[in-house]
Order: sequence, then C-alpha cells, then structure tokens
Amino acid sequence: MGNSDINNGNKTKVCGRVKDDLATPSLFKVLMHNDDYTTMEFVVEVLQEIFCMSSVEAEKIMLTIHFQGVGYCGTFPHAIAETKASRARLKARKAGFPLRCTLEEA
Repeated sequence: MGNSDINNGNKTKVCGRVKDDLATPSLFKVLMHNDDYTTMEFVVEVLQEIFCMSSVEAEKIMLTIHFQGVGYCGTFPHAIAETKASRARLKARKAGFPLRCTLEEA
C-alpha cells in the first residue's frame, strides 16, 4: 500500500469524529429539596459557599425551597453539577442534616 492509499479519505473522517467528540457537554440543573430538618440558615450557607450566591440571592432561593418544596441552584455541565450536589450533601451530612440535591437535564 502506498501513502496515497493510507491517507485517502481517512483524514477527513478522523477530523469529523474529533469535532463531534468536542461538542458542548450536556447541561444539568441542580435542584435543592425542602425537608423538615435542615435549617434555613444552613441552606443559605450552602448556597453561598458551594453555589457562589450572594446573601440576597441565597435567601431568595432558600425561601423558594421552603415554600415551594424545591429550588433551582444553577445549571452546569454534568461533572460540575454532580460535584456541587455531592459537596452540598456531604456538608449537610457532616452537620447532621438530610438535605437533598438532585440533578435534572437542562
């Protein structure tokens, strides 16, 4: 086989496949759920520390969680969303709270 046979058409296929693999990752919403034990102050702390919210924004989300049962914490690529939800759950467990965070495809 000559060099022209090896490169004929393969270079375009490889480039197309690499381009497809680098497509924008799927995004996921992180949702925080209400429970009867986790304090409002702790929820605000988690929203500020893990989701980088201002105190005003964190209090608004906390009230949404409290009154509507669930609140939106942000939209992120899957790995980041999972990490933030896991950090929130771990912090809650260490503090003795059953706080629940879930992911939903955006």
